Amino acid sequence: MTHSKTSRRSSGKRERLAAAAAKVLHEQGVEQTTLADIARAADVPVGNVYYYFKTKNELVEAAIDAHAQSLRGMLGALDALPTPQDRLKALLNGWVEQRELTARYGCPTGSLASELDKRADGLDEAVAKVIQDLIDWATAQFRAMGREDCRELAVALIAAYQGISLLTNTFREPELMTAEGRRLERWIDSLA
Repeated sequence: MTHSKTSRRSSGKRERLAAAAAKVLHEQGVEQTTLADIARAADVPVGNVYYYFKTKNELVEAAIDAHAQSLRGMLGALDALPTPQDRLKALLNGWVEQRELTARYGCPTGSLASELDKRADGLDEAVAKVIQDLIDWATAQFRAMGREDCRELAVALIAAYQGISLLTNTFREPELMTAEGRRLERWIDSLA
């Protein structure tokens, strides 16, 4: 077996573990999740986890990186849309499409940020950067709409999403997300 094939397999296993960590941490939370849970979800023998990640915190950090990569991919796709209003509304639609998952587990990144904030290991700062990247992107969209209050509008949009995610999860009512998505679309239209 050549070195490049070995690297690809190793890289694939590491990526599977990071993706599994993101999923399992979302579903169970950091404190309730074990390395064995993540290994099982990634279909990797638990002993192999330690080859890629020495500690649970390293796996949590990999999950945060997976969230960041997913966000970058999503925002890159949204950037292909013609207008900032289209991009913002497509972001909302993506959130609404995930309403069943949100009703069951909450916002993947927001829930993780809330949980990590209670710890003193610095991972809270890493997940905050993911949310900051989303706010920065939304700020650029509102700026492209000619809004001088672009930062405030971006924070309001992300805060509205985080709030409705919490309520959707708390009450296990996916339609709360749908209704808020429609309201936020009207709000975006009113700002143009």
